[in-house]
Amino acid sequence: MSGRNQFEVRAAVVTGLVLMAAAFIAMGVWTDRPARAAARNTDADVLDYASPLEVLLSPDGARLYVLCQQSEEVRVLDASSYAVIKNIAVGRVPRGISLSADGARLFVTNSWDDTLSVIDTAALAVTATWPVGAEPSSVVEDRTGKRLFVANRISNDIAVLDAQTGVEEKRLLAGRGSSYLTLSPDGSRIYATHVYPNASRHATAGGNRTVPESEITVIDAARAVVVDRMPLHGVAGVFHLAFSGDGRLGAVAEYHPKNLVPLAHLEHGGAFADTLTLFGADVGKPVEVPLDELERYAAQPFGVVIAPDKSRIYVSCGGSEMVTVIDVPKLLHFVNARPRPQSGSFAQDLSASANYVVARIPVGRNPRGLVLSRDGRKLLVANRLDDTISAIDTRSNRVASTIALAGAKTLSTLRRGEQTFYTAKQSFQGQIGCASCHIDATFDGLTWDLEPDGFGRDIVDNRLLEDIKDTEPYKWNGGNPNIATECGPRTEMYFWRSENYDGRALADLATYVRSMPPRPNRWRLASGELTPAQERGKALFERGVDKFGKPIAVTNRCIYCHSGKKGTSQRSFEVGTRKATDNTGLFDTPQLVNVALTSPYLHDGSARSLEEIWTVFNPNDKHGRTNDLTKDELNDLIEYLRTR
Repeated sequence: MSGRNQFEVRAAVVTGLVLMAAAFIAMGVWTDRPARAAARNTDADVLDYASPLEVLLSPDGARLYVLCQQSEEVRVLDASSYAVIKNIAVGRVPRGISLSADGARLFVTNSWDDTLSVIDTAALAVTATWPVGAEPSSVVEDRTGKRLFVANRISNDIAVLDAQTGVEEKRLLAGRGSSYLTLSPDGSRIYATHVYPNASRHATAGGNRTVPESEITVIDAARAVVVDRMPLHGVAGVFHLAFSGDGRLGAVAEYHPKNLVPLAHLEHGGAFADTLTLFGADVGKPVEVPLDELERYAAQPFGVVIAPDKSRIYVSCGGSEMVTVIDVPKLLHFVNARPRPQSGSFAQDLSASANYVVARIPVGRNPRGLVLSRDGRKLLVANRLDDTISAIDTRSNRVASTIALAGAKTLSTLRRGEQTFYTAKQSFQGQIGCASCHIDATFDGLTWDLEPDGFGRDIVDNRLLEDIKDTEPYKWNGGNPNIATECGPRTEMYFWRSENYDGRALADLATYVRSMPPRPNRWRLASGELTPAQERGKALFERGVDKFGKPIAVTNRCIYCHSGKKGTSQRSFEVGTRKATDNTGLFDTPQLVNVALTSPYLHDGSARSLEEIWTVFNPNDKHGRTNDLTKDELNDLIEYLRTR
């Protein structure tokens, strides 16, 4: 049987399993929801997992606050016995948690509600819910208790609020996908990271083939102004940041994708480097160091903490399901006792980490948030997809105990699929997982050179996964007829370089991917009505006659290709965007669900904005009739597209 037929037969079997699973879910036999609010609206048998994302200790060390994303609550535990003191309901899909300077209030960002929950830590109750920006992901209060700073992932900014009233004072421009905030030890600065690369200033008509650029946005806490933007060259995906107690060493967890070369040399660490960038007086100029070692990778670094005595750095690695332990004196010796590369990065050196990584501690599935006890002897790790907390003895570098959180103990189809999506253990040497490119099950803002189409051929933009059910075929060339093929045999062959999925695992994964709901659309009015600009844009989207009274060919109308509820006809078309590196000019029509979030655009990411699709890449009106539109009319069209 040919390789192609093997793909088709295996995918067909798994597709049958996926459809069976979907039927059971519809009947209520299996069910999960990414948000508890959705679960409340169904009569199905809901398996309500906790999904602990972040952990935090009270200032006196007596209480452990656990932010549970799926059950949408803060669980308050006794930090010694781990007995539950209280569960506090918050908003939809909470993502960030922090304490006020005096410890009297706990703040929680609710990313799908666009709100901030304020919890009184004495009463253990929500006392206020304040509106903030689009998809708030992290929050910190300044040392004076005067202001709150909230990182907003979709609006790419940091909202500055009055800490007592919640009234917004202003917004500060941050990196794209602004997500995680850290206050410096002396309280003078706030450091913000972001999960998507900034828009390239150097993209060309040949495609978005430039090194990704990110930053650490530095804010003066007293004046609430941006005072620096520390560049992170070659980095796309920046997560938690931590400081040593003396403030002389900062470390930030990040992804360093190798997306400018064909994704074919996985055995040489050719997809990602998992790294830390170090900065501060101890290292001088910022320097990037790898966490990976040949055959031992640290996929999807997320949480970072530094021991009180500055002896160790601990990094949670969600895909590798472990905590990486770094000896700080050895690390500083490594970076300061040798010439640095001109780039300031050791990311490509797979022998480097052996000089300073002293342990890799296995924990639960998808470890995320970390917190150290005040004496540094205990490290607590939130295992998001196990519903557990690992308590690590930092003297022995071993898990001393595992705390199971209350909740469902049976693994549903969707939970098993989610575990498979986030793990890197399916790939060759455990280097990458689905979530390495689809950050938090979305996208990464990058273009990739994938091997099946030939080296240097068919450069493709990474598309959003939300709400992709019933939008097949998949891939930009429409080559994959269903999710089982997209996620299964071809992924194993060209990404994982190993065949690890059995039929059930692949069926679970495909069911999970098909289940991903769209996040709330921030451009739609709550009433569902359109603004005047959006109404005008809708008329342009649906028009059949141009401004000169000439009929527009049916096949060249926006609504012809982008038809249906999700904005795709599920067919391929030639729209005049073929590049010299493309094997064909026919491209699958992408769905329009939350299209405003997913720049760059076009099959190869060559359009940096929605506007560029038509002002730069549609000179001959093959991608819809648009050259008769004024700038204001094109803006109206874009305003409508943002509502899809």
